[in-house]
Amino acid sequence: MQTKIKPKTSKLEVDIQYASPAIESALSKAASSTLIKKWVKASAHGAGLLTLRFVNAAEGKKLNAEFRKKDYATNVLTFPYERSKTSFAADIIFCLPVIQKEAKAQEKSLKAHLAHLVIHGCLHAQGFDHESSKDAKKMEALEISLLKTLGFTNPYLER
Repeated sequence: MQTKIKPKTSKLEVDIQYASPAIESALSKAASSTLIKKWVKASAHGAGLLTLRFVNAAEGKKLNAEFRKKDYATNVLTFPYERSKTSFAADIIFCLPVIQKEAKAQEKSLKAHLAHLVIHGCLHAQGFDHESSKDAKKMEALEISLLKTLGFTNPYLER
């Protein structure tokens, strides 16, 4: 039997965790916790409990190996625990070194790439995916729209 996870309120609760002071310091240069929560709230519909954890490459690799059987660190992992039409609960793991490397390779600011991945992870937490071409197009269109409302450009445009 699965335990129901109930939000303490009918609002969205967001907890941000950092694997180390160095991760927190590096992240704070690109985006404050207040700004990250703003991105989360822009992409979330309904009540919920979300934990965003920013990790180093070693923790990112360990989690990706354990849960996805892939022996490398990836940019974002979403672990949804409960989802209904009105609420959801999930943990979202962000590997900051991977995100930094991707932003540089894609010639994007860390802030813009991070905003995209926060929204991407939040959409996964709410049941969106990109397994099929149709689902990918729907999810990407929503990401583009949400990012535009937050002042960011389309992350899928080639540079």
